[in-house]
Order: sequence, then structure tokens, then C-alpha cells
Amino acid sequence: MNLGNNFEVAVNGIKANKLRSSLTMLGIIIGVSAVIIMISVGQGASKKISDQISSMGSNLLMVSPGAGQGAVRGSGGNVNTLTVEDAEAIAGLNKVAYVAPELSSSATVGYASQTWTTQFDGTTPEYQLIKDWPTTSGSFFTEDDVAGATPVAVLGKTVVDNLYPDGTDPVGTTVRINKLSFTVVGVLKSKSASMGGQDQDDVIYIPITTAQRRMLGVKYVRMINVQADTQESMSYVQGSIETLLRQRHRLTGVNSDDFNVRNMASLLETVESTSAILTLFLAGVAAISLLVGGIGIMNIMLVSVTERTREIGLRMAVGATESDIRNQFLVEALALCLVGGLAGILIGISGSKIISAFAGWQTTITISSILLSTGFSAAIGIFFGYYPAKKAAGLDPIEALRFEK
Repeated sequence: MNLGNNFEVAVNGIKANKLRSSLTMLGIIIGVSAVIIMISVGQGASKKISDQISSMGSNLLMVSPGAGQGAVRGSGGNVNTLTVEDAEAIAGLNKVAYVAPELSSSATVGYASQTWTTQFDGTTPEYQLIKDWPTTSGSFFTEDDVAGATPVAVLGKTVVDNLYPDGTDPVGTTVRINKLSFTVVGVLKSKSASMGGQDQDDVIYIPITTAQRRMLGVKYVRMINVQADTQESMSYVQGSIETLLRQRHRLTGVNSDDFNVRNMASLLETVESTSAILTLFLAGVAAISLLVGGIGIMNIMLVSVTERTREIGLRMAVGATESDIRNQFLVEALALCLVGGLAGILIGISGSKIISAFAGWQTTITISSILLSTGFSAAIGIFFGYYPAKKAAGLDPIEALRFEK
């Protein structure tokens, strides 16, 4: 009997015992769908985190104040060791593309009768280039605005939505930030991403000098964003920054750094590696149900061998070989797994979309996850179907014909 006939016999057997076949395939269906859902959730979470980190800027290094020897603490306990002059010195280093210092604080902003609590972020025009963040209306402020500490502001999309609910174009209007008047010169395109639960569009950007002199009365900065000219030069730039700042801050060999340099490329690699391990763990847990389903198939195939002993003896008597009998039962086990696998794929894809729609989780369904679960289900069918098939093929024809249920 060829493979096509074996498969036809297997399908007819499944149809003849629909309830038993459905219950047998249930473990495979649950296993395959669970593998697809777990992998899609894991990869979706990894992609979301990667997108969030990427939205912060490409080839990005973030210099923040640290708590080493010689650090100067502000009244709030924050370490204040970085200045605009440090940023200007870093900008002169080799392989540095752009540098933008930052200084932020919470703010209550108002326009007409509308008010909104957000944060303002003092920076320089290079910040827009580092973040690759275009405006949808107006433009970012200029170097002249920074030099003159001009009271101008660029609004994020969330701030615009809350201050201008009627759809008014904010450019040219005057808003109050902590009771000081600012002219809106631009509106940023929505990034539609959050970092650590914070909406990136919920912010107002103003010149760094305006934030220091008019808003906070300080000389330090909270962070310095540095963009390397290429991905390959990031490590070199990081080492140059560390050497430069130690020299500028007069730190000798016995002094620890009073700053920290974070390489976002390294952070992204760490996150992706961790997410991959988590995804494999989730898939492994889900795959356990596939093994349980395989055991169920082996049990039902053993029952089937017992029920069909006389049929096996009759087939052997008319010329069927051990190989024919073994292949027939192997194909039946494989058919059960493949049909269950196909049903599991449909349920897994549907489940992933339902989770994405109702739970708000980002899911990513890949061809590799579908092929993996399908291949695993087929392997389960062959592995757990082999022993019953071998047992059926090893029956003595005469004893099989004498067998009574």
C-alpha cells in the first residue's frame, strides 16, 4: 500500500471515530496554539521594547551625572556634575555627529481656559536631529533662541491635544509655562511610543538657556545626548567622552567617575537577548502540552491496534508486509498530529490577534513560529506513533486472526 492509500485510510479512520479523534487531537491543538501565542507575545514585546529604544535616537550615547567622588549635589539630592560647557567640549571630539544637553522639570501649562500638567525639557536644536523627530507644524527653535534665552516652545502631540481640543494650530499662540509666557514655534510629529510608562509626546521643548536662567536658575544639565557618526564608532566615542570628562572634572586615578555613559546599542542588544531567552522559555512551557498530546496519541494508537488486531491479521494474510502495517499506523498518527496542528495554527493566530485587540499587547506572528509548531507536531506524531506502529507490524498473522475482542 502506497503513502497516498495509507493517508486515505488514516483520514477515513479519523472520520469514523470523530469524537475520539477530536479528543486525541485536543492536546496537539492546545500545544500548537499555545506555542504560537507565546512566541507571538514574546516577539511582540521584544519588538515594542526595541522600537522604544530606537525611537530615542540612532547611534546614541547618553551621559548622565553620577555619584562618584567630587560630585556636587543639588538641594533635591540630585548629583549635578554636567554642564553646557561639557556638552560643547564633547561636540569637539572626533567621530561625534551631534550633541544636545537636556534639563527638564515638571510644569503646568495653560492656553486660554485649558490647562495641562506635563514637563518642559530645555535643550538645543541638535536634539531634533539626534531624535530624528520632525515637526508637523512650524519648526524647532534655533541657535539664536538658545543664545538669547528666548521664551519659545515646541509642543508634543499630547500637549497639543489637551490644550487645543478644538483643533487650533498652536504655532504663533502664546502659552503659559509655570506662569511664564512662551510663544509656540512648532509642533512635533507624534512618536506614539512610551518609555518606562511615560508618553514621549507629553512634553514641551524650550531652549536650554531659557530653562536654566528663566525657569530653574541653575547652571548644570541633567543629561547630555551624544550621537556618534556611525554604529561602529560608538565604543570609540564612549571611551573619548569618558577620558574627556575625567580631565575636565579633574578626576585622578583614585577618583571614581562622577558621570555615567550609557551605550544604547549595548542596551538594545541586552534587551533583545533577554527577550529571546524569555520567548524560548515561554515556547518551551507551551511545548510541554505538545508532549502531553503526543502521549495521548500513543495511548489511543495502542487502543486502535488492539481493536483492529483481526484486521491486521487479515491484511497480513492477503500479502501485506510488516512495513505496510507499520507505515499505515505511522501515517494515522501523523495525520492526527497534522490535522490537530492545522487547527492549532488557526486558533493560535486568532488568539494572538484577540490578545492584541483586547489586552492591548503587541503581538508578532512569524512564519518561523508556525513552521516550528507544525514541524514539532509532526515530529510528535512520528515519535509517539512509532511504538504502536511497530507493535502492530510485529503481530503474528495467525494469532491476530484468532483474536477476539
